[in-house]
Amino acid sequence: QVQLVESGGGLVQAGGSLRLSCAASGRTFSSFAMGWFRQAPGKEREFVTAISWNGGSTYYADSVKGRFTISRDNAKNTVYLQMNSLNPEDTAVYYCAAKRSLSTVLHSTAREYDFWGQGTQVTVSS
Repeated sequence: QVQLVESGGGLVQAGGSLRLSCAASGRTFSSFAMGWFRQAPGKEREFVTAISWNGGSTYYADSVKGRFTISRDNAKNTVYLQMNSLNPEDTAVYYCAAKRSLSTVLHSTAREYDFWGQGTQVTVSS
């Protein structure tokens, strides 16, 4: 079992930045690929980005490419999402997710992930 706890959400003006963190419990964090998803009101959960178990491979949704950066620190059991140039369309609850995988192939489908956090709200005002 892996428990995931997101933090770092909040209210920010358009053009601003936020850094989300996702802390994982357990001693097997380095054997998980990690992903970030988001869900806006009235919309389905959508893929944002993912990172392989060793950080060597990353994958971004087109909507965030060039603005968001995913990273991880396996020594701290934490994955990060640096979000820059935020706009109101980025407003959503952001979830981190873990998938047992030692592959560099990354997945953008929510059902591929084994564990989920509770989410953190990000609100971008115009």
